[in-house]
Parts: sequence; structure tokens; C-alpha cells
Amino acid sequence: MILFLQFVLATIILCPLLAFLVVFVSCRRIRIKRHMAIGVAADITTAILFFSVPIAIQALWEWSLFIPIYLLALSVAVIFTYIDWKRKKEIQVMQLLKRIWRSYFILLGTIYFFVWVIGLVHSVTIYLMAV
Repeated sequence: MILFLQFVLATIILCPLLAFLVVFVSCRRIRIKRHMAIGVAADITTAILFFSVPIAIQALWEWSLFIPIYLLALSVAVIFTYIDWKRKKEIQVMQLLKRIWRSYFILLGTIYFFVWVIGLVHSVTIYLMAV
């Protein structure tokens, strides 16, 4: 049973798109509106992407980018907070956190996509060189 749980967890971490689709379909099955289901799936996938992106980069290039990615996330949060404070003078925390979290989803999802494509091209190149 533990081996199965390890397999499921590893699959989710290595393939966050799968987690997004599972959460989205689950939300739709329990009759959550489409835009709310996408938001919930994006929120859960963001948490997974925080682990997936550094692991994918480390697997591909053997660089440990855990700390730089978390520092980037902290910088994004500070910048969004500063902009929100300058624009509105009164910060609405929940809206700000939601905006920051969704920007993390876009940023980390984009990084993960590019790392995935580069890894695929790298693997194909190595395969073609060996043939």
C-alpha cells in the first residue's frame, strides 16, 4: 500500500497537469461551476508546481533551484503587495492573496511547460545521437 501511495504522489508531482485535470473533473462532478472548478484546480496545482518545477529542473540540469524559486515567489508577493498598496491605499488581503497565488500558477506553469519541452527535445536529441 505504501508503494502505491509513493507511486501516486510521484506521478502527481512529476505531472501537475494530471492533478489539474483530476481536480477539475472532480469539482465538475460535484456540480461546482466551471469557472470555480478551474480556480480550485489551479489553486491545488499551484501548490504541486512549487515542488514540481525545482524537481524537474534538478532532474534535467542537476541544479538545485528550490531557494531561488521560493525567493522569486517572495519577490512577486512583495511587488504585488506594493502595487496594491500604492493603488488602493487599503489592502484587501484575501483578494491580494488570490491574485498572488494565481500569478504563481501562471508563472510556475509556464516555467514547467518550458522545462518539459526542453527536456523532451533533450531526450529526443540524445536518442537520435545514439542511433
